[in-house]
Amino acid sequence: MHELTAQDYREGWRLVCEMTEAASDAVAFARQGTQQLPQLVASELTTLSVCDLARNSRSVVSSPGGAISAADRASFDRHFAEHPLVRYHASTPGGGAHRISDSLSATEFRESALFNEYYRRIGIDHVVAVPLFVDRGLLVSFVLNRNRVDFSDRECALLDLVRSPLAALYRNLLVRNRNKGFAALPVTPREREVLSWLAAGKTDKDIGQILGMSPRTVQKHLQHIYEKLGVETRTAAVVRAMELSSGS
Repeated sequence: MHELTAQDYREGWRLVCEMTEAASDAVAFARQGTQQLPQLVASELTTLSVCDLARNSRSVVSSPGGAISAADRASFDRHFAEHPLVRYHASTPGGGAHRISDSLSATEFRESALFNEYYRRIGIDHVVAVPLFVDRGLLVSFVLNRNRVDFSDRECALLDLVRSPLAALYRNLLVRNRNKGFAALPVTPREREVLSWLAAGKTDKDIGQILGMSPRTVQKHLQHIYEKLGVETRTAAVVRAMELSSGS
């Protein structure tokens, strides 16, 4: 790991403190993060990416806003399963900041359909992903993108420095705002509680213990949630709930 300086630690701590003060919910966290992280590590396009590993699709909050069109998103989703960062973090839950160049050579990347049909059209050559949350079907990451110059080992170390506290903040916001964040969803208060704990990464057994119900009852609530949100899996339910809560 690249050795960081005292100034690096101060800058990382400043970012975490500012994020903690400014992020009132998961949506504000996404917006603040995509604006603040480029001040720590230079990035031309920064996103919070929520990847549904079961449906091979993602939703994103980006800075600058509107930088990724609907056509761009559709192009990304066509190559979702082969994306080296998605594959790495989905199979390595404890992994830290990871660059595309850590998985593919420059030649391999530039010859890939992913590059030619997605990254070339948005003007990006280099990408690094910083995972915040990984479970059986959901991957949430900050992703930094830029042209011409790859991310250095020092920059990856800086991102890893703030990754754990930002991941903890993200999970705490999901739990702390579980009723407020999903208040507008077409579900009952009990279903909202189940969905909120699901978004916090809890299993059916965990949710049952927290809410005082059997895993079978949890599953019945989940089935009702799926029907109301128009989805078929627990991961898709979390992604859809976050999309609806953010107004996207």
